[in-house]
Amino acid sequence: MSGAIRDGVWLVADVGGTNARFALVDGPDGAPSDVGSLPTRDYPGLAEAAAAYLEGTGARPSAACLAVAGPVGGGTYRLTNAGWPRGAVEAVRAHLGVPHLDVINDFEALALALPRLGGRDLVVVGDRAPAADAALAVVGPGTGLGVAGLVPTPSGWVPVPGEGGQVDVPAATGREMEVTRLLRAEKGAATAEYLLSGAGLARVHRYLAALDGEPAGELTAQQICERRDDPRCDEALRMFCALLGSLAGNVALTLGARGGVYLGGGILPRIVDVLHDSAFRARFEGKPPVEDYMRAIPTALIVHPGPALVGAAVRLAQSLPDAPPDARPHALPDAPSAMETA
Repeated sequence: MSGAIRDGVWLVADVGGTNARFALVDGPDGAPSDVGSLPTRDYPGLAEAAAAYLEGTGARPSAACLAVAGPVGGGTYRLTNAGWPRGAVEAVRAHLGVPHLDVINDFEALALALPRLGGRDLVVVGDRAPAADAALAVVGPGTGLGVAGLVPTPSGWVPVPGEGGQVDVPAATGREMEVTRLLRAEKGAATAEYLLSGAGLARVHRYLAALDGEPAGELTAQQICERRDDPRCDEALRMFCALLGSLAGNVALTLGARGGVYLGGGILPRIVDVLHDSAFRARFEGKPPVEDYMRAIPTALIVHPGPALVGAAVRLAQSLPDAPPDARPHALPDAPSAMETA
């Protein structure tokens, strides 16, 4: 039976607070195909969304790996930025009728994909491209803010998922500190995800208007990205990129990610020109007294259309029975995160 599971069709998914993306993979050497996207809000839970996708394809997968935007541990998962209740992994497996199911954090999946990303999948930000010969990190502002690492060991890559989006805002300038003050007054905490996400970008724009004593309007992140010729939208985007640079630098220092820091999420590919022209890289490197250390760490934007789907397939190749010894999973043991106990 184990060989049949490993050699069959696999279901992979990248489930966020806004969209749930699914695909099929034809065994260990296959690439994601039949990609479909469903609105997360249209389904009561993970099992129902996955079942709806499978019904549309007619596929009967032998195994599945579903990457979700939230903490996973103790046989349960929670989608942080959606209205779904905490779910049990075994209940999802039984509902779908698959012999093998992994549910992992979406940024764990994204981290697992990093060594497989090539030149066409990346836009280098700085002087050199990342190289998968040392520890790597990924930071991604989207519906939320995800952070993860990937550490090389003699027996394979170890993904290091976490809740790095919940750290404090790395404000440095007076203007950023004033924005952070307004954030703390409104939300009760100055959490990075509150500014470095889709809703966060809209919040930055609104706070800047408040500081100038002017009405902001209710602009979405997409509208701000499209109106970069507007001075306040431009300032919001540049502050967003600068804060992200500081955060990415902090992640690089914490994980020792000398192989590179990758940028994911759905916002940055819309504003590549702003990212290049912003203070992102200067703030990334500006970590006295270790500027030389930071300058040597490359950064790149991920433009691959579905990297977490690739990472989910990598996870299955590692975790299914009869996997080669050097492909066995090397993830850290499940443990409740701060978000799970909140």
